[in-house]
Formats: sequence, structure tokens, C-alpha cells
Amino acid sequence: MLLHSGIASPMTTSTNQSWGGRFSEPTDAFVERFTASVDFDQRLYHHDIRGSIAHATMLERVGVLTTDERDAIIQGLGEIEQEIAEGRFAWSVKLEDVHMNLEARLTDKIGITGKKLHTGRSRNDQIATDIRLYLRDEIDAVSAELGRLRGGLIELAAGEADTIMPGFTHLQTAQPVTFGHHLLAWQEMLTRDHERLLDCRRRVNVMPLGAAALAGTTFPIDRHITAELLGFERPSENSLDSVSDRDFAIEFTSFASLLLMHMSRMSEELVLWTSAQFDFIDLPDRFCTGSSIMPQKKNPDVPELVRGKSGRVFGHLMSLLTLMKSQPLAYNKDNQEDKEPLFDTLDTVKGCLKAFADMVPAIEAKADSMYEAARKGFSTATDLADYLVRKGVAFRDAHEIVGQSVAFGLKEGKDLSEMTLDELQQFSDIIGEDVFEVLTLEGSVAARDHIGGTAPDQVRAAAQRARDALAALRSEG
Repeated sequence: MLLHSGIASPMTTSTNQSWGGRFSEPTDAFVERFTASVDFDQRLYHHDIRGSIAHATMLERVGVLTTDERDAIIQGLGEIEQEIAEGRFAWSVKLEDVHMNLEARLTDKIGITGKKLHTGRSRNDQIATDIRLYLRDEIDAVSAELGRLRGGLIELAAGEADTIMPGFTHLQTAQPVTFGHHLLAWQEMLTRDHERLLDCRRRVNVMPLGAAALAGTTFPIDRHITAELLGFERPSENSLDSVSDRDFAIEFTSFASLLLMHMSRMSEELVLWTSAQFDFIDLPDRFCTGSSIMPQKKNPDVPELVRGKSGRVFGHLMSLLTLMKSQPLAYNKDNQEDKEPLFDTLDTVKGCLKAFADMVPAIEAKADSMYEAARKGFSTATDLADYLVRKGVAFRDAHEIVGQSVAFGLKEGKDLSEMTLDELQQFSDIIGEDVFEVLTLEGSVAARDHIGGTAPDQVRAAAQRARDALAALRSEG
């Protein structure tokens, strides 16, 4: 089913007449600029060319193009890609978008054969395919950076398995934990994010090309050929949904929002911990900046910016959800607005991950400051209650006894571990000399010796399990 030359339409690299046949006047100059997307969708050029090469290859296999036509198209597209890479390509707003800019240049180079490339497809399925190809590659890049951050956290946690710090609830001292245990809590958040990212990739990896404008095409295309050439798992099932679906972009931005929410929580703690009031950690100078007026300042700009950028990504998620909520099937021009939120989300996520993956392994714990902070705030109060329960006291009664002990400590300015046995026994004569074994910070963290607990050996074991899981994920990739 070979296509033969017809009358050439007057589309050039400066004028888009790919759809102008039924119009009686040119597009208004402002409308031309207002509706153009080439300023931002030109970043899809590599994936658009890749999709076009696969499409031309399939058209030749099913007899729509000749071998010579296919070869001319592929060679021309390769030359165009080189022009773009070298900065020699002239993008034109008059040609609206990345697709028509590339097609017009191809026609300039190889003549009428360039116009045959669009046979059996529409810009509707073309852009849907481009975005999926682009996002799939970007997901792989994000996954690599996320793995690098997780790896850095795991190694830092393993090295700080014995470093005691206060654990907090309501930002008040609660119980002693270890710095390694705290870092592994961050790692657990990122593990869930990583799983969501890879799950999202499965749904991205479905090919809409061949759906054409909305109803498929009358040409004898073989979508399985194109899907295989482009590395998609399968072609999509429904042409209407194929060209209008942007769930995958929303799903990625949802993943990104959760990731940035977690990174914002981490950032908040890093900012607090670097302050003079906490003094738990030190960040290397290369991740901080100073003040133009206060010479003593060392500002934790990287975590502050990551914390701030979370709102930007949350906004993009709301933007995409709102963009899609009222669209009837199938494609609508509204969907042109999907790219800038998605592209900025990708750029933001990659930047934040790189900054953290570089910074986290260089965090220096101030173990003495952490230890002293853990000694304040009666962090072993629960250990004393557990001690009494093991001695046969009902938990609610033990809770009351310890509460009275804490009130006494506040009045006298003493921590539980600093009280004498006589002082403790005024609240319960069940308390014996062995109580001081559980009131030490070391005894407290060591006592929670179970999976998920704070005992240093459990923290080291958890770090090893996390290492193994990350290694397995990388080997699968």
C-alpha cells in the first residue's frame, strides 16, 4: 500500500500549513504565539525523533512506505537531531510545536517523502507517545538519584548505630534513640517513594502511538512492531483514552509530591539540628552560605531550599488535576498545559535529589551534643515505668509513680538517673538498686532489642537489610 506523490502543500520552516486547507485567513499573530508550545516542548525533540524513526520503520514493514523512503526519513531525522545537538536548528513559533518544526525541516531536507512520515498518526498520539518516552527515561534518572540518596543514608546510619540522641514527639524529648535509627526512618520513607516511582513506570510504559487523532487509522499499521521498537511493554487498548490520558503525568507528580513532602520533613530536622539551639550536626561549608551583614552566619541553604521547593511541586500536582478534571473525551487543547508542570516537577525533583545525595553522606554528627540533649527531658521515664511493671506493678499505677518522680525531678533540677535510691523509693519501695541499669541512656536504647527497635545491633541489622534490598532493586533495573 505505497503512498504516491501528490500536490505539495506550502508548509515551510516558517509557516505552518499542515492544517490550513479549510481556513480563509491566517492565524492572528497574538493567537499564533499564544497557542504555540515549541518554547517548552522542544525538549522532547530526541524522543519525537525516536518515535518517528520507529513509526517510519513500521510503515515500511507493513508496505506503506518503500525501503528507500524509510531510509531517507531515518537519515534526515538523524541529521536534524545532530543540528539540534550542535545548536544549529532554527526553532519557529509559526510552526507551533516540536512536531511540526521537525517535520518541516525534514521536508526541507528530503522533499515530498518527509510529508509521508505523518501517515497513520496524529499529533495527538504523537505527543502522548513523546511524553511517555521522555518521562520513562526521566524516571530512570530519578530512580538512580533516589537510590544514591538511599545508599548514602544507609551507610551513614550504619556508622551512627551507637550514637545516642533524643527521640521526639510533639518536638519534646520523648525517649532516647540512636542517630542511625533516626536516619533509617528517613530511609524507610524513601523506600516507599522508590516503590511508588517504579510502580508508576509500569503504567507510563504503555504506547499510545497508532491511536491517531482519536479513533485509530485506516492504514494497516502494526502497533506491536512500534511498541517493540520503542521498548514499550504493550500498545494501549483504547484509542480514545490513549490520546487523552494524562494519568501517568499526574501519578508521577503525585509521587514527586510525596517524595518532596518527605524531603521537606528531613530538611526541617536538618535546619533545626544545625542551629546553635540544637547543635546536633554540622553540614560542610560547600552546602551552606553566609550572610551579607552577619559575619558569623552559616546558613543551611540546601535543606531550606528543598523544604521550599516542596510547595512548588504540590502546586504542579494541583495544576494537573485541575487541568484534567473537566475534559470530555478525547483530546483537547487544554492538554498543552500538561508539559510545563511536568517538566518543572522533573527538574525540581532531580535537583533536590542530587543536592541531598551529595550532602547526606557528608553530614557530621556531634555525638556529645546529642548525648547531652538526650539526658535532658526525662527521656528514660518510660524505662522506669517498664521496670515497675516487670516488678508486678500495674502499668497505670507505674505511670502515676513515674509521673510523681518526674515532678520531683523538675522541682529539684535532677534527671531520673541523677536521683538517689532513697529519692526514688519515696514514690515506690519496689524500686531497687537494679533500677539504675535501666535509667542509663545506653541501657534504654539497648533494651529495645527487636526488629524495628533502637538497639545498636538491631540498627546495624536493619541497615544491612536495607543495603541488600537496595542492591536487589539495582540489579533488577
